[in-house]
Amino acid sequence: MKVVVYSYRLSPDEPLAEIETPEFGRVQRRYCDIRGRSQLQQLLQDCRQSPVDYLLLHQLQDLGDTVEAIVEYLRAFQDLGVKVVATGDTAMQTLPEDPLDLWEMLQHLHRETHRQRLRRGHQQQRLHGHPPPGKAPYGYRRGGDRYRLDRSTAPVVKAFFEHFLLYGSLRGAVRHLAQRYGKRISVTTGRRWLTSAVYRGDLAYNDGRVLSNTHVAILSRAEAAQVDRLLRRNRRVPPRSASAPRSLAGLVSCHHCGCGFTVSRVTRRHHAGEYLYLRPKACPQTPKCKGLSYDAVLRRTVEQVCRDLQRLATQLPALGDDGRKQTLQEQIGRKQELLRELPQLLDRGILDPETLALRRYHLEAEISQCQSQLAALTPVNLQETAKTVSLPQFWWDLTETERRFYFREFVQQIYIVSEGDDWQLRIDFSFSR
Repeated sequence: MKVVVYSYRLSPDEPLAEIETPEFGRVQRRYCDIRGRSQLQQLLQDCRQSPVDYLLLHQLQDLGDTVEAIVEYLRAFQDLGVKVVATGDTAMQTLPEDPLDLWEMLQHLHRETHRQRLRRGHQQQRLHGHPPPGKAPYGYRRGGDRYRLDRSTAPVVKAFFEHFLLYGSLRGAVRHLAQRYGKRISVTTGRRWLTSAVYRGDLAYNDGRVLSNTHVAILSRAEAAQVDRLLRRNRRVPPRSASAPRSLAGLVSCHHCGCGFTVSRVTRRHHAGEYLYLRPKACPQTPKCKGLSYDAVLRRTVEQVCRDLQRLATQLPALGDDGRKQTLQEQIGRKQELLRELPQLLDRGILDPETLALRRYHLEAEISQCQSQLAALTPVNLQETAKTVSLPQFWWDLTETERRFYFREFVQQIYIVSEGDDWQLRIDFSFSR
């Protein structure tokens, strides 16, 4: 029994389908095509010269791009006495004799070949840096082969990012859009906007690759890096505390019992203003930990942060000290040089146009990945910023919202250490990277 295997792929980077052959014995020969079907023609010619019992393939759609082409090949192999077995499908072999079975198979082939043509079209869009199929994201519209800014909606998206960068609050930015522009979005949609590659001028495809600078960005590279830092920083605190108006919300906990403190507000009946205090949310001890004056904890926190930051500022690593920045820049430079050399390889006949497009696509995706890693490194001015915020007057000139921004930039956790009737603070610093 003579068995041959035929495989087909849309592109070289597509994984080769696994074709199981244990029940058919040893495979005498394998044929494989990428995009074209020259090897399939060769297989048909070899079958005319040397008889073959079984032709194994992953799916019948591998034989052609249309139902007519597939049926033509199936009839040709049938006339040569070759049984075609699709191991990855519903074990459909040669054309059924029953008209109903034949009709069902043709309908199945029609759907699958249509899906395959769509995949090929989407692949060509990716290789040329064109947007993926579907509606353009809010703030953009489709224009030719790329996204173009929608002048009526792009300012709304820009305002959303600006509010988030200013206050570091996702829920606050969502509320701002509803109040200022009447644009209502969910928090989940807002989070998706913050992490979307489209608003940064990039395109993300379903194969996981990202191409940079494919259209006009709403969010600059520096702003995008700051957004990522804010999102990483906000993940350290509970979701509601991340957008709470008080600067110490989500940062204070008890050193002894480990429970967090929540900010509570009391309005006095005969006095103007309000009284803020911190109380443990679920203290397991008996007696329970006492509540503390919010203003007293804030004052001591500012004093200790200023004192400790003056000492720690000189110890902060400068960007690039560990060589990561230089390494990434060198990698980007090498890949950009390879991009510039690709047309020469085409002129010399080393690469064909399709392989060149695929290689360019991979290089641009790798460059985009390196640029993202470079943007995520510690900002150059972190040392200078630490020196500035070690001045007490700096803190007292800020609003609570602004103070919250800087606390979360440098402070990971504030612990209340009780000492009898007195208490002290222990602050754990975390410099975002």
